[in-house]
Parts: sequence; structure tokens; C-alpha cells
Amino acid sequence: MDLIKKLDDLSVRYEEVGHLVVDPDLVKDQKKYKEIMRENQYLSELMALYDEYKKILKGIEDDTVMITKEDDVEMKEMAREELKELEEQKPKMEEQIKLKLIPPDPLDEKNIILEIRGAAGGDEASLFVRDLWEMYTHLAERKGWKTETMEAQETEVGGFNKIVTSISGKFVYGTLRWESGVHRVQRVPATESQGRLQTSTATVAVLPEADETEVVIKPEDVRVDVMRAGGPGGQCVNTTDSAVRLTHIPTGIVVIQQDEKSQHKNKAKAFQVLRARLFDLEESKKQAERSSARKSMVGSGARSEKIRTYNFPQDRVTDHRINLSLHNLPSFMMGNMDEMLDALNVYAKEEQFNDVASLEG
Repeated sequence: MDLIKKLDDLSVRYEEVGHLVVDPDLVKDQKKYKEIMRENQYLSELMALYDEYKKILKGIEDDTVMITKEDDVEMKEMAREELKELEEQKPKMEEQIKLKLIPPDPLDEKNIILEIRGAAGGDEASLFVRDLWEMYTHLAERKGWKTETMEAQETEVGGFNKIVTSISGKFVYGTLRWESGVHRVQRVPATESQGRLQTSTATVAVLPEADETEVVIKPEDVRVDVMRAGGPGGQCVNTTDSAVRLTHIPTGIVVIQQDEKSQHKNKAKAFQVLRARLFDLEESKKQAERSSARKSMVGSGARSEKIRTYNFPQDRVTDHRINLSLHNLPSFMMGNMDEMLDALNVYAKEEQFNDVASLEG
């Protein structure tokens, strides 16, 4: 891929978008308006990098001429020093631009529904679910995101068999999209009296939220059942039929919502989760079609795929998709995950760029 040609083509598009932004008729179509404003922001950032890159190229050219033609020894030496610096900056800037050339996915701005479930490990798995949920909650607090628990199936040992949380804020899905999959913990559990190391797992699903215009659910496609809410060990949470179970007949997806005392609120939350699951199902199909030729390095995000191990005795967290290990696990579990999340996003973009380059080349 010719980088300069690609950037020149995009600078032409940037001019076109600049004219569209000031068109008073644009605001009449809110969907188009949002798309154009998003593209304008993206191209503006890319063109700023391009300007820096052109300055570096011009500097290299000028210094090369000066070294060749200048008679003054001091000036030549200054040019050599500057040339060395610029030649070191050039590949770094090219790498930045290449990653930026992958346009942002509109889904990245979406809020999410985060589902965490215990898998292998019994009580210890349920405690690990709580730990993961607290980890993401701490991350959300640091980033100023809003969280709301939609469903929580507590266990008698203080963990969760399953917990569903909505997270809203800036760039939530873009930050957490690669967290879907199987998370594994290795530690001596609090429930273990003999001090033996145990391995347990939990599954994480990150679902982009969908609004009613993006996923239309036909009333005849959903069976709605109401029932009495139940707590740990089968106890009743309340004595009214406030729990709601939705069954989406075409896909077989079942959503149960019982955390609210109001049947109406439970039903609204259940439909919110159902829309997110249906939207995720559709997006997964599209991604499978787009990446059928080549699987992304960071994996498919399938729940069956083991993506990360939290090893407490060795104070280490390892992401198996990018072979990255970090230490200071207690800090990581407090939501200080940025280094890992950034690395995953960079790898994903690099893979995407390589896919685009191989198609164009």
C-alpha cells in the first residue's frame, strides 16, 4: 500500500467532508449527520498526523541537500544530527499513521451489556465471577462510566453464578470488546481448607447495546412468561409474580429478569438484554463473513475460547492471544487494566491493517 497516495486520497475526502459539515440540510438527517461528524473527526485527526509526517519528510530532504551542498562544517554537522533524529521519527510516525488508517468501528462508541457466568470450579468459580465483575466495575469508575446491575444470581458463599451489568459512557465497547471469552483463575481458593491450588473458569460476554430502531423485535416472535422471583437456594425474593422470562422463538434465546420488584421494569430490562443479544448475534454473523479468509490474532471472542489466565501464586496475568504477561495482579484486579486493553486494541488494528494491505496489494 502506497502510504502517501492513500493519505492524499483521504485529504481530498477530508475537503469534501468539510463542505458537508457546514451544509445546513445535513442536520435534517440525524443518522447521516452523526456519520459525517464522526468521519470528520476521524479524518481531522488523521490529517494532523499527515501534516507531521510531511514535515519529517521535508526535513529529511532539506538536511540531505544541506549535507551534500553546504560548505560550512558546523552547518553540515547540525544537519547530520537533525537528519538522524528525523530518520528515527519517520518509521514511528508511519506506524502511528498505519494504525490510524483503520477507521473507527461505529460500534466502538456503543454502551454494553456485560454478562459474566461461572463455568468450571463450583463455589470458587462463583467467587471468581464476583472478582471479575468488581474488576470491570473499578475500571468503569476510573473511566467515569455508569454501571447498573441488571441481574445477579448470588451464591451462598458470596459469589455469583451469573451477573449482568449495563455499562454506559464514552468508548465502552471499543475499550472492552476483546474481553469476551473464557477467563481462567489459578489460586488457593478461600473455600479450600487444605491449601490446594485450584483452577476455575468463568465466561465473559461483552454485548454492544442496541436501540429499538437497530433491532426490531416482532411481538409474535417473543413468548413472555411471568413468575415469582427466586434467590439463592430457591428462596423467594418477593411474593409477587414480578420476574419475567422472554423466549425469542426464532433464535431460542431466553432472557430472565427478576432483580426489580416491578414486573414492568423487569420486562423493560429483559427486552434491553434480548435486543443486545440479537444485535450481537447479527454482528457476529457479519464479522464471520468479513473475516472468513483470515482469523484475527485476538481471536473470535467466542465464549468457548480461553483468552486469559489470572495466576495468583505467581502474581501474573497472561493474555494468551497476544502472549502478554503482566505482574502486580492485585492492581490489575482493581481495574488497572489499561496496558492490557491497549495492547489488545493495537494488535487487533495491526491485524486489520495487514488484512486490508494484503487485499489491496
